[in-house]
Amino acid sequence: MSNTTLPNKFVVGLWDHEEVYLHAIEHIRHKGIEIYDSLTPFPVHGLEDALGLKETRLHTAGFFFGATGTTLALSFMTWVMTTNYPIDFGGKPYWPVPSFIPITFEMTVLFAAWGMTLTYLVRNKLWPGRVPRIYDKRTTDDRFALVFNAEKLTDAQIAEVKSLCQTEGAVEVKDKVFAEGEGL
Repeated sequence: MSNTTLPNKFVVGLWDHEEVYLHAIEHIRHKGIEIYDSLTPFPVHGLEDALGLKETRLHTAGFFFGATGTTLALSFMTWVMTTNYPIDFGGKPYWPVPSFIPITFEMTVLFAAWGMTLTYLVRNKLWPGRVPRIYDKRTTDDRFALVFNAEKLTDAQIAEVKSLCQTEGAVEVKDKVFAEGEGL
């Protein structure tokens, strides 16, 4: 993604209580105003429903990563025990599937865990060295923030957003402008 596709001008509304914040989100969305981002200092129950977000498909990716681990483990152990290094010890079969279960389970869990972790980090652009955009430092401590893309709004719409945030209990509403390329 190039630097020019990210907006640089925002309106940020700050709340100090999660119930008031959730109520404000519902009213703001009901008015048809698009919310660019939502920031909270801790997980808020019901936030994804209030924002109208779809369920993540991370669990589907986890299934496919786990299936890859299972397939790899069973294929490798089958190849080793039947083709590469077959050993006849104590009359046991060349392909002892029950003895494969612990390693197969561990490989399934390992691939699913690493795969979902890496998918999450890439999907949310949280790779090492990335500098995130900080709309307000208090969102990591005690404030809840709604961020609106001011580049898509007219001056009258910006005034309406600010007024609506104040009406819905925001303790502060401010403009935030980033320099080109700052905090990608």
